[in-house]
Amino acid sequence: MLTAIEKRRSCRNFNNKRIVEEEKINEIVNAGLYAANGRGQQNGIVIIIQDKKVRDELSNLNKSVGKFSIDPFYGAPVILLVASKKSPTAIYDGAAMIENMLIEATNQGLATCWIHRAKEELESKEGQELFSSLGIDLSDYEGIGHIALGYAKNDNYPPKIIKDNRVFYIK
Repeated sequence: MLTAIEKRRSCRNFNNKRIVEEEKINEIVNAGLYAANGRGQQNGIVIIIQDKKVRDELSNLNKSVGKFSIDPFYGAPVILLVASKKSPTAIYDGAAMIENMLIEATNQGLATCWIHRAKEELESKEGQELFSSLGIDLSDYEGIGHIALGYAKNDNYPPKIIKDNRVFYIK
């Protein structure tokens, strides 16, 4: 497991022509469902977006929220949107889900990037209309984040250098 954690990087150049296998997506999502969560409530959900039209609509919405001119999902063919039922632990629960999925995606040989602004998307009229049109009622949920998921065009990342003075022992 530590190897996958050490290897994980944020990808910003996806191969959008290469299909991500369903088995891999299912394993990644399953890792998220097993994440730690407040009081065992399991309030987090994952919406798997593979439909290009919906993915592009969500990208445009995220782009407008973040005031970007480029695709905020970097061409990734799969988007995993994480939301959590509104509660005091919603953000923590969703973040734990995302982290588990990022690590499992690396373990599966896939590339990822954690993308923000899901909260703003789900609070917007356009976001509510988009998911409502898909039959998903997110009125009781808070958007936590997205995972842009796919195969990297280039995955030769340099080793990560960990800064000093980030761990303190009190014995």
